[in-house]
Amino acid sequence: MTFAKSLLTAALFSASALAAKPNLEFSDVFDFKYAQGRVLSEDGRFVALSAKPYRGDSTGQVYDLKTNRLIASVERGTKAQLNRAANWAAFTQVPSLLASETSDKKARKELKRALVLVNTLTGEQRTFNAVKDYQLSDDGRWLAYRQDVKPEPSEQSKQSDDAKIPADKKDKTYPLVIVDLNSDQQHQFEQVGRYALSPAEYGVLMSQHSEDGADNQIQYFDLARAQASVLIDEPGVTLSHVAWHPYSSLVAFTQGNYVNDDTRRRAYQVRLWDAKVDRFTEVAQPQGWYSAKSAALSWSEQGERLYFENRPLLAPKPVEKKYQDQASLTDLDTIMAQSGLKVWHNNDTQIKPREIKTWEETNRDRNYQAVYHLNSQRVAQLSDETARDLTLNREATFLLASNDQPYLEQIMYKGFYADYYAVQVATGARSFIVKEAPNRPTLSPTGKHAAYFMHDQLWLKDLHAQKETAVSKAVHDALFGDDRHDYPEPNPGYGFAGWQQDGGTLYAYSKFDIWAFDAKTGQGTRLTQGKEHQTQYRVIKLDKDFVGFTSDEQVYLSAHNLANKQTHIAKLNLATGKLTTLTSGEAKYSLIEKAKQADTLLFTRQSYHEFPDLWQTDSTFDKRNKITNLNPQLSTFAWGQKPELVQYQGYNGEQLQGVLIKPANYQPGQKVPVVFYFYRYMSQRMYDFPHMVLNHRPNLPMFTSNGYAIFLPDIRFEIGYPGRSSTQTLVNAAQKLIDLGVADPDKIGLQGHSWAGYQSAFAVTQTDMFKAVVSGAPVSNMTSAYSGIRLKSGLARQFQYETGQSRIGKPLTEAPELYIENSPVFYADKVKTPILLMFGDKDGAVPWQEGIQYYLALRRHNKDAIFLQYEGEPHHLKQFPNQVDYSIRMKDYFDHYLMGKPAADWIKSGLPYRKEGSN
Repeated sequence: MTFAKSLLTAALFSASALAAKPNLEFSDVFDFKYAQGRVLSEDGRFVALSAKPYRGDSTGQVYDLKTNRLIASVERGTKAQLNRAANWAAFTQVPSLLASETSDKKARKELKRALVLVNTLTGEQRTFNAVKDYQLSDDGRWLAYRQDVKPEPSEQSKQSDDAKIPADKKDKTYPLVIVDLNSDQQHQFEQVGRYALSPAEYGVLMSQHSEDGADNQIQYFDLARAQASVLIDEPGVTLSHVAWHPYSSLVAFTQGNYVNDDTRRRAYQVRLWDAKVDRFTEVAQPQGWYSAKSAALSWSEQGERLYFENRPLLAPKPVEKKYQDQASLTDLDTIMAQSGLKVWHNNDTQIKPREIKTWEETNRDRNYQAVYHLNSQRVAQLSDETARDLTLNREATFLLASNDQPYLEQIMYKGFYADYYAVQVATGARSFIVKEAPNRPTLSPTGKHAAYFMHDQLWLKDLHAQKETAVSKAVHDALFGDDRHDYPEPNPGYGFAGWQQDGGTLYAYSKFDIWAFDAKTGQGTRLTQGKEHQTQYRVIKLDKDFVGFTSDEQVYLSAHNLANKQTHIAKLNLATGKLTTLTSGEAKYSLIEKAKQADTLLFTRQSYHEFPDLWQTDSTFDKRNKITNLNPQLSTFAWGQKPELVQYQGYNGEQLQGVLIKPANYQPGQKVPVVFYFYRYMSQRMYDFPHMVLNHRPNLPMFTSNGYAIFLPDIRFEIGYPGRSSTQTLVNAAQKLIDLGVADPDKIGLQGHSWAGYQSAFAVTQTDMFKAVVSGAPVSNMTSAYSGIRLKSGLARQFQYETGQSRIGKPLTEAPELYIENSPVFYADKVKTPILLMFGDKDGAVPWQEGIQYYLALRRHNKDAIFLQYEGEPHHLKQFPNQVDYSIRMKDYFDHYLMGKPAADWIKSGLPYRKEGSN
């Protein structure tokens, strides 16, 4: 055989092998796995995770990063944990999917979970059945867990309830088992509520309840002595929260009593107890304050501060008027008290649904933040009703607080605003930062300065002198305001990277670069050269308790190129200014975690054809090892061509980009069906691995594997004309694909949901270019939607049109013509394109009546329209059968109208309602 013939044979073999790959089917999606609950040991030696398929049972996995191998797999293992010494990996073993799906609601509640411990040195697995919850000691010697078993009723429990002190309904007790994992010695305690195992080898603090509540106790079990002792013994006593000091024998807890059955007003005392010397310390509340049942406790990392929550004393609970005697049956006040009245008053700060929502979810049990300083034994109140919301960083000495109460009324038309303050952790003293700010400020670690973006400028403020300077004014070659922001509201900035620990330098973002501003002079220095290369540099923060940078720190950066869409990892030396790019290639790299006590980093690399598996490396990035291989089946499918960037013009002539993914077996010159999937800006997804699930979005490989091209266009909107600008952009993009010879002009479809659902529903009233549309949860009538309510949040929808996503920019009374012009329902008679509408009838974002309006208007004009109503579903489908059903019908629809396949029966004649009566 000649060399040329051998090349030809190889090419033919390669082509036949490619052609032999099967197309992706819906059932194939079920097998794709994602890593959930990933944990990395502090020493960087082990990583544990749960490999969760889209449909099926999870597998717990433990990897040894020293040998780079999988050392254990745990059947149905979820919620991975590693103790501090990393000698145990723990997994919650859940019932099988089959057991859950074949059980009725009552039987499903009886299914038990188990605890599986994996010895990371030997791979040995130990299983503990029927486990409600558990805790492991830092050194891995001790395990405490509650058994999920129901106690047998005793004679005492059958006695009269009159003398009982009942626990709160949700406060269940279970047997507590304490295990010495070295010797397997066990100790058991009955009817235990809250409990906490000390990180070091001290003991377990627990709340033990008696059946009638009269003999409730708070007990301590000493691990070294294997001995239990009663610390507090009083009728009805209970624990709400327990937090052991990270290094010492001190434990903090909140102690309450069920004697007061009003859970909102029941006071819980914050107390400390030292297990070594058996000494209690009371944490004194500020005058007029108390801690409630829901108040949290947490220590700073070194244990010098105890953060706790509290609230002002509440007024007595109003006495409810109820029917009690003959006279009450005709008492007008008592009768009216039984009504379901809610008064909507014009002077209400919030409209009633929003008021109800915030009361039920936030304000009824609202807590404020306080701190107890262990060394000085002093309490500082950090937040209160005038600075309600506090961002807690347990290691910081100054914290950012905000208050949105003065601006609640204007949410309905203007958006979200707040006043901001700096709060000193030591004393609770407060400094004012900025009033009525739409964007969140940043606060220096020393509390002397703050920075924020307002009125298209970056402001640096000296909080001591209350003097502010627009530091971005002196910078003429950088954009600090988002130039892609196309909303009728104040322009936001690009944000902040942080501060130096000494507060002397602010690090802020321009469009491309990172800038250092001197806090004293306001002078700015550019640290990166992203603008020259169209690369956007952003700091990667791997420490959740990050406070500030050191002057010589090596900072990891994300480097996203806006031109080619590649995302890499870089490193910046703040002392020398040296910038090092650590990765390269046509991919999206993401640095996701660093070991706390070791030079071990975890990152992912992904593209349309590469799943984002876990990789490990060190700070040099010289040696990289792939850890997981969760979806080896990926290579067996005909998946799709390599994504390409396509340039086209937007509505106003702006140059935009879109991502084109041709079918798997595409041949040059072919004209193929194309499905547009869009929302706003989409081209940044160029190197994203497609999400392998079935839901309200099209599964992209399902289409590119089966003969379709997919196009992900960028769209920029014109204020006042969102429908027109979106439609023209979609038409321009479609024409570009036709001009490239890729798109069959008679086989281009649109799929969008929510805001993109609106765009697709509107587009077909203006153009016949698209031959089939699938529109999920679209607004169809802006005149009715404007005065509606977002049921999930309780907010009036007016802000969405005046300053938000719908981009009209004016109230309905000022510009009714714009609301009509942008509403597809008013142009239903113009539609010539088949359209499939979808709504969940419990949609909390867009009223599903919007879909009904459009469907009825289309129906009135005898248009080719089908409406899919999914019962009980919110804005995005949540129930698995509905997700699968919609995904299949979506493809059925495009297969018929774009591929020319025979119409499915439901497309031809719908599904008649037939419900049989019960036997």
